[in-house]
Amino acid sequence: MPQHKFIVCSYTQPLTSGTVSWQSPSNIALAKYWGKYGEQLPMNPSISFTLSNCNTRTSLSFEKKNSDGFDFQVFLDGKREVSFEPKIQKFFERVGVYLPFLKDFKFKIETSNSFPHSSGIASSASGMSALALCLMDMERQMQPDITDGYFNEKASFLARLGSGSACRSLEGPLIVWGEHAEIEGSSNLFGTKYPFEVHENFKNYQDTILLVDKGEKQVSSTVGHNLMQDHPFAEQRFRQAKENLSKLIPVFKNGAISEFIKIVESEALSLHAMMMTSMPYFILMKPNTLEIINHIWKFREETGSKICFTLDAGANVHVLYPETEKGTVLQFIKNKLSQFCKNGEFIEDETGLGASKILN
Repeated sequence: MPQHKFIVCSYTQPLTSGTVSWQSPSNIALAKYWGKYGEQLPMNPSISFTLSNCNTRTSLSFEKKNSDGFDFQVFLDGKREVSFEPKIQKFFERVGVYLPFLKDFKFKIETSNSFPHSSGIASSASGMSALALCLMDMERQMQPDITDGYFNEKASFLARLGSGSACRSLEGPLIVWGEHAEIEGSSNLFGTKYPFEVHENFKNYQDTILLVDKGEKQVSSTVGHNLMQDHPFAEQRFRQAKENLSKLIPVFKNGAISEFIKIVESEALSLHAMMMTSMPYFILMKPNTLEIINHIWKFREETGSKICFTLDAGANVHVLYPETEKGTVLQFIKNKLSQFCKNGEFIEDETGLGASKILN
């Protein structure tokens, strides 16, 4: 099996205690992944923009111990967050075979997000990728001959076992996850950098995130993914995602933003159509989500702007547009769209290059 290359039998350097810290961004999928099998493997490939400003900073402090089992505590913004710990426990259980040192250390995981807590932006992608990078940092201290390529690949592999989309957060600005016949090196096991030419039109692409709903989703992404297993339209949806990713390859090369808009908005609406037609069915969009979409369509028609939207599995709207339109679109958001956001809140972001190590 390909993942066997990530199993380590022994380490050359001893490690007793220390702290490692990484910052990792969130990402927004353009061609969406919805539905998984096995251990966090995608039913269809996806491609995402790596973001820049929405990120998680994680510090992992560790010291050697003699007791058995996993031993850790999680802190969010300086306060113990017991509710996060079952997810970390499950993550450690999944990755234990690939990180045999986990049970040898007591850990303190300190994390904070650059975006407001409970803002409706999923922090699992940025959080799990930052934690995976911290663990790989430890492994590289114990095995110094690890190459940068192996480091990134294994960190993405581990991050996926915590949260599927987390494997797309380590590098940027465009990351593919899932096997695709036209993209050599693409894998279900980890994210890979988009290997083809990207037109200037898509450089420094802007993403302003409109915070429509700041509460917890009534249906988790995990439940939603599982509902694809018996979904009547699942096979057509998986095929559509692959075809849309194929269509994006020439679009990224020739800079055809109008075609980009059609594909990206269609993908967003298809994702939510799957939710509305599953059994049980559910709706994560809110009335203000639809108000924003209609205002974006009207603005685009009236002005010729290249503004468009995409959605994650939630009510918030990601407003995507070229950097050349930044001033005009931000004015439109402030004047028209912010009224549909909770407390008028939105977050300005743009494409980024991925995670970075924080020097302690």
